[in-house]
Order: sequence, then C-alpha cells, then structure tokens
Amino acid sequence: MREAGKIVALTHQELQKHIAPGITTKELDGIADRFIRQHDAVPSFKGYNGFSGSICASVNEELVHGIPGNRALEDGDIISIDIGAKYKGYHGDSAWTYPVGTIPEETQKLLDVTEESLYRGLSEAKPGVRLSNISHAVQTYAEENGFSIVREYVGHGVGQDLHEAPQIPHFGPPDKGPRLKPGMVLAVEPMVNAGSRYVKTLADNWTVVTVDGKMCAHFEHTIAITEEGYEILTRT
Repeated sequence: MREAGKIVALTHQELQKHIAPGITTKELDGIADRFIRQHDAVPSFKGYNGFSGSICASVNEELVHGIPGNRALEDGDIISIDIGAKYKGYHGDSAWTYPVGTIPEETQKLLDVTEESLYRGLSEAKPGVRLSNISHAVQTYAEENGFSIVREYVGHGVGQDLHEAPQIPHFGPPDKGPRLKPGMVLAVEPMVNAGSRYVKTLADNWTVVTVDGKMCAHFEHTIAITEEGYEILTRT
C-alpha cells in the first residue's frame, strides 16, 4: 500500500507540471493514465461503477466525480484532481485542489483552509482514539474560518477494495465510532464549500456541484494508523 500510495503521489506531481490555462481535463486524464500504467499499476477509477475516466477532474463549483472531457482550464479556475492507483491488488487514493494561473485571494483561502482542515483531522489519528475525533477536528477548523462542510460524501477505509469500512464523515461530535488501531488504512478527504454546504448531482449521474454555484475544494490523503500515530501513504 505504500507503493500504491507513492504512485498516486507521483502522478499528482506529474499532473502539476501540466496544469495551466488551455489544457483540457481529458488531456490531464490521458497523462495520468499513462503515468500510472508506466509504474506497473492501473487506475483505480477507470471503469469503477461505469466511470469513464482514469481521474476525477472537478473544476470550480464542481466538488467531486467530474468526468474528464473537452473543457479547457482558464486562468483563475481551480481544479480538484482525485487519483486512485491499484498496485499488486491494493489501492492508494488521494485528491488535491490546484489553482490554475492566478486565483483570487478568497479562493486561495478556501484552498488553504481545506488543506489545513485535512491535517487538523489527521492530527487526531492515533491508536485508541475514536474515529469521530478526526471528523470533529475537520469540521471545527473549516467552520471557524467561515466555510461549510459537505455531508453527503465521506472518507473511507482503503485496501484491496477502493472503498471499505469504516466511513469517515468530516463533521460531527468527538469521541464517537470505533477506536483506531495500528494497521488500519483510511482515506480522509475533507470537502469544503465557500458558500452553503448543499450539493447536487448533474444529469451525467457523476459530477457533483455546489447548489449555490460557489467554489469548493477537496483534499485527501490515504493514511495508515501506526503504533505511534499515523503515516501518510500518498506522498513521495
């Protein structure tokens, strides 16, 4: 799983080189697909429940599950890229939201707060701690900074299946749910909206957007619970 996670992280690094005004989400998808396969892995998302892309590419008000296509990125956009790679039967899963060109200050704050909310949640990941402590830390930080947490989509366990138990909400009271144990592998993935928390799914049955049309961000790492705390698997 460390190797699967490393391949995901390297794919993110590769795509960062290409994120610029003018490139299409389909072109980014092709780059990711080739890169993952060159590392002896397969894209986890390709064909998953019929999904056509190798990555999820969600722009601006699109939160998650954006289907790669002919949309060209523009200066001032943000794009959330969710990548999964399966290596020797095990998955790695990570999402990151990137600026395209120069973005407004308030949009940069959304990205910064969402990323930091992820790490606030991870700071609670240690043996013996109840799962919802992660959830509570994420929600508290995001809402303290004036943003809202999406509740319809949650983190999850990762292993031989892309989505395993337990589900990991990014909201709720502390000290609830199962206690964390060494060896657990979890994907923690705050989804944060600039406006209201409400989202809807478009007619393609995949792309999830904010109801109010405002920007949103998504950051995700796959982690393993260790004897001392946690280890991020989706970084180089």
